Amino acid sequence: MPDTLNLPDHWIERLDSRSSLASIFEMCKSFAFYIVDSDQNVLYWSQGATQLTGINPEKICPPEFIIIADTLRTIHTTQQERGMPTLHQSARLLYDRHGATAGGIALLTPAAAAENTATNQRANSEQEQNFQGIISRSPAMRNVFQIIRNAAETEATVLVRGESGSGKELVAKAIHDLSARKNAPFLAVNCAALSANLLESELFGHVRGAFTGAIKDHKGVFQRAEGGTLFLDEVAELPLELQAKLLRVIQERNFMPVGGDHLLDADVRIVAATHRSLREEVRNGHFREDLMYRLRVVPIFIPPLRERREDINLLIWHFITQHNARKFRKIDKIDPQAMRLLLDYHWPGNVRELQNVIEYAFAVGRGATLRLAELPPEFTEPKMISSAAKLLPMRSPEQEKQAIGEALLQSHGRVTEAARLAGMSRATFWRKRKLYGL
Repeated sequence: MPDTLNLPDHWIERLDSRSSLASIFEMCKSFAFYIVDSDQNVLYWSQGATQLTGINPEKICPPEFIIIADTLRTIHTTQQERGMPTLHQSARLLYDRHGATAGGIALLTPAAAAENTATNQRANSEQEQNFQGIISRSPAMRNVFQIIRNAAETEATVLVRGESGSGKELVAKAIHDLSARKNAPFLAVNCAALSANLLESELFGHVRGAFTGAIKDHKGVFQRAEGGTLFLDEVAELPLELQAKLLRVIQERNFMPVGGDHLLDADVRIVAATHRSLREEVRNGHFREDLMYRLRVVPIFIPPLRERREDINLLIWHFITQHNARKFRKIDKIDPQAMRLLLDYHWPGNVRELQNVIEYAFAVGRGATLRLAELPPEFTEPKMISSAAKLLPMRSPEQEKQAIGEALLQSHGRVTEAARLAGMSRATFWRKRKLYGL
């Protein structure tokens, strides 16, 4: 039977969402589940949830049942003294079209019945969520993982594209570790970190006397990575003269050290990475078109963290677990306000930024709870109104659309705040938002 996620978009778009949800809820009312909004107001509490818990909340979700993250946990209810069972909660966050947290849905089961299921789910989940050191459960990453597996079985050159901090080197290392070259070296060079002269020497090596200061022969990474994989990070930053030399290595499988007089063989698999569009760089005359085609035999795009928000909670606890193992401080829970900010944050620095935020919290805070005050200043500072949002009157529909989208992003989808940031009344904001399909 086809998975729900594979339902055709054109079919889903034809559905009336209100009546469809009502039908689903009516069919599933005997199951113990509930839905809350982002303020933990109860939007739906099934008959099964009332029967299992003895609770029928009118509006606010009972404290022990709140949903602030994707969780699989045990709940000890206030009804236990009257013989009610310990419960297991399986919860998932829900997101709006802009990626902001819109609430959550949770399924409740008696702990005795759920214990084996929960254990199996955790075991399977741990295997599914860690792919060669890349932590993700996002459907958007499943295709990436499959391309990595397939590419690793070949010798094809791979081009990884993704924003800074998204994990491009982890992808390159995964390709190496799954390939026949896994027992040979894996070396990485950041093409943006060195001057043209130093980069040429680092790539191809040099012989003694090739230039001032070259007092002995130096092996470049093409020699040191013999039989293995060479990861060229930020390859779009290569100077044009080095692009020509790299193209020759890929085509001819040999190279000339700086100052050398004979060619050396190059048995190296190349994985390159960039945060730029190479096609755009080619159009601007900054990158060779023939080299672009040689590098992107197998292109892999890594979605930014803001487009796979189901990974945020997973990564938060992954990095917390890593720091807990160092035994300087142990965190076992996160203050709800802090968790909400972490889940709603835009993460422009992607996974690397999230890792740094957790490290910051461990450094500045103490105790078993990660608190709001332990987050970096950007989480609590008032948001600056963007220059696009200050354009009154707007100079063009495109600028107006950009300002509305940016205001929604900065306000995490809160319409009143977004309208203020965009300099509009709430009614005008709603009308403009509908006009632009945002």
